[in-house]
Amino acid sequence: MKRLFSILAMAGLFVLSTNTVSAKANAMVSNLSATVATAVLTIQETPAEEMVEDSEKGFTQVLKEQFIQGGAGFMGIVLLCLILGLAVAIERIIYLNMASTNTDKLKQQVEDALASGGVEAAKEVCRNTRGPVASIYYQGLDRAGEGVESAEKAVVAYGGVQMGQLEKNVSWLSLFIAIAPMLGFMGTVIGMIQAFQKISAVGNLSASLIAGDIQVALLTTVFGLITAIILQIFYNYIIAKIDGIVNDMEDSSITLIDMLVDHKK
Repeated sequence: MKRLFSILAMAGLFVLSTNTVSAKANAMVSNLSATVATAVLTIQETPAEEMVEDSEKGFTQVLKEQFIQGGAGFMGIVLLCLILGLAVAIERIIYLNMASTNTDKLKQQVEDALASGGVEAAKEVCRNTRGPVASIYYQGLDRAGEGVESAEKAVVAYGGVQMGQLEKNVSWLSLFIAIAPMLGFMGTVIGMIQAFQKISAVGNLSASLIAGDIQVALLTTVFGLITAIILQIFYNYIIAKIDGIVNDMEDSSITLIDMLVDHKK
């Protein structure tokens, strides 16, 4: 009889404990489900809002905001380098495009003029043609009466003058390419110094304390590099254009001397 009561008591305790555990488990599952649902809704809503805000801002607006955040000190100097560099690049591109001529056509016209009307007719053709090649031709033809050697010296000397005019102000463009990233790096160093000064003054490391200075430091470097990259592209184009014109000048000078030698015979 006592054994029966013991068995019944143990069974009752087991059932009671099982119900209690089940109730707690159900409660935990319910709470966990609610938490997960809330988190999912938050995750779904937040990117949508951010995407809407980002889509409303264009690239120019974002670039302007980042430029303003970089500070007026070094960012203003970097912007000045970009403006002056672009001004020099545009001026050189316009000049070089105007200096480019159809050298093959000019050679044929000068040769025909020498054959039909002599040196004066060839000089008239050069006067009516723009560009350094026509100017070199004119100087060589102008000294043709003194002999082929004098004409050759005049062509070489005036070719150096024309080359100097082609390369005018290009050194300023290379200066802006070099100085823009240097200014950006200097802004970075100064921003990091200010950040460490704040850490030293407060006595502890806080991300919110130094985040602004570090952001300014990195933005100056980014805009300095962007300026250098843009100007470097224009610089390479200008150098390639100058090299092409110089090659035409050298080839045309040789052709002119040959034409003068044939004309003297």
